[in-house]
Amino acid sequence: MKKISEKKKRIYIVASLLILAGLILYSLKVGSIDISFSELVEGFLNNANEGNIKIIKDIRVPRVLSAVLIGCNLAVAGVLLQAVIRNPLADPYITGISSGASLVTVLIMIFIPSLNMVRPLMGFMGGAISCAVVYTFAFKRELSPIRIVLVGSAVNALLGGITSLMTTSAGIGGNSIQRWLTGSLATIKVNDLKILFFYSFLGIIAALFLSKNCNIISLGRKNAKSLGVNTDFQMIFITGVAVFLSSVSTAIGGTISFVGLIVPHMCRIIIGSDHKYLIPFSGIVGGILLLLGDTLGRGIMKPNEIPVGIIMSIIGAPFFLYLLRRSDLK
Repeated sequence: MKKISEKKKRIYIVASLLILAGLILYSLKVGSIDISFSELVEGFLNNANEGNIKIIKDIRVPRVLSAVLIGCNLAVAGVLLQAVIRNPLADPYITGISSGASLVTVLIMIFIPSLNMVRPLMGFMGGAISCAVVYTFAFKRELSPIRIVLVGSAVNALLGGITSLMTTSAGIGGNSIQRWLTGSLATIKVNDLKILFFYSFLGIIAALFLSKNCNIISLGRKNAKSLGVNTDFQMIFITGVAVFLSSVSTAIGGTISFVGLIVPHMCRIIIGSDHKYLIPFSGIVGGILLLLGDTLGRGIMKPNEIPVGIIMSIIGAPFFLYLLRRSDLK
């Protein structure tokens, strides 16, 4: 692969930030009610809080910013998991993290709604347990990519079945929970955004500090040990950050698959494998991808919406099959 200069990498990151900023502005004006850019800018500059501008501030801003944060979290989680496991199939959804977090979150929604404020932390516990189960059953002398896929599929099916059973038994509230499970961001409010931002900030900062260790771990266990790195501790810690980011996102936005699979591959091709740049670039591109998917879901069938989780599944499943086809994985 051709070496990419540091200057070029920085240019790519700045360009992606500009694209994200432009998409955020466009996404704020698109929906069941479209408004002009001039009305949007005027409303924010004058701090208006009525009519269409109130809709934008109360509903669309939390949704748009949450889409960016969730996409960023899932993409960075995918980068971290792929660094630790050293295979291209690692992803929060495939490794069972999302299904574990979803199950615990649904349990809280139905039986203990008073714990809603700590829903992301409970989701983290569920995601961690689910991921540990997948890794345990997939380990046979080493972590096999194909075994991870097979065990992950079984765990996803089991936990997904239990989650669906609880949802269908939830009565009137079951429909809203079912919609949340499909990855719909329609119900996200300002409080959800605040919670998501707090946990996302902690997770992303931790991931950025781990970039050097990710580079070393990616060299393999023997090479990492020769450089004086405690590989077991680092692998557990990096995986923990990945589980935290993806579980928090799932607890707020529902089950959204394949972002952590697609984005790291795209970004490695563009910016290379140095995690110092790969982690922030993947986070930005993940935000762009998920926000683009949510914007399309709001605009294709107006006034109805397609949940972004469905959009990402349609895009991601063929990409996953392509990776399986071209990769020499055992």
